[in-house]
Amino acid sequence: MAYKIDNLLDRVAHRAALRRWRRIADEAARVDLSELRALRQRARHLRRHLERMIHVAENRLALPMIGNAAVATPIGSDWSHRPELWNGPVFPAGYAGVASKQRLGNETTLHHDCTVSELTLRQIRNTRPEDLAPYGLRMDVFRFDGSFLSLVIDLPREGVEGLRKKHLVRLETIVELEQPIEMFARLNVKHGPNTDQIVRELPLHEPQVMVEFDLSYSNFNEKRVEHAWIDLIFEGPQMNQMILRDLTLSRRPRAEI
Repeated sequence: MAYKIDNLLDRVAHRAALRRWRRIADEAARVDLSELRALRQRARHLRRHLERMIHVAENRLALPMIGNAAVATPIGSDWSHRPELWNGPVFPAGYAGVASKQRLGNETTLHHDCTVSELTLRQIRNTRPEDLAPYGLRMDVFRFDGSFLSLVIDLPREGVEGLRKKHLVRLETIVELEQPIEMFARLNVKHGPNTDQIVRELPLHEPQVMVEFDLSYSNFNEKRVEHAWIDLIFEGPQMNQMILRDLTLSRRPRAEI
């Protein structure tokens, strides 16, 4: 049960303890050595618990807040989203020897065609001061005998409702790579029996890894949109560790000319 500190008795006891130890510190230079030795032992016991509590508190308070909804979006955006994998804990948090079509959480699925899987997938806790997302995703790839590796991220219902050809869909991410590779993002929009696709290469050499999908170049039927998803495609991923510290999606109507 969580400890409560907002009651009157606790505040009174805390003030009394502060006064007592302030007085002991003021008189430490004058007390008998035998009494000073006993007081030092008590102070050390108290310090052990205080330092442990401060250490835990500083670590927890330094971490990005779980469920943080802060998403940097362009002016005029009518929807933004940080998928749950980067926003809160999922269970289980990871897999080794990951099979194709393995889901991690409710929105993210890994696809590959390896004969023998030497891939691991794990949600990790972000700890850097600059991170907005509380969680990241780490993927380790050892021997890779397949022809493709992709991470599929489903757009929620709110991102699909009202989707029009006038929209620009933006994907932003923070990527850390052990070895440089090429990555592509593909937006898929399913409308009736058909699926329209737009592919963009992620500019991994730039400080801000961002791509936009201009839906005016697609041919989907606005009245029949059923589902949309993003494929993150990793080219030549063998013997590499890839960390996605954050991933956000947003959309905005194109400015009228």
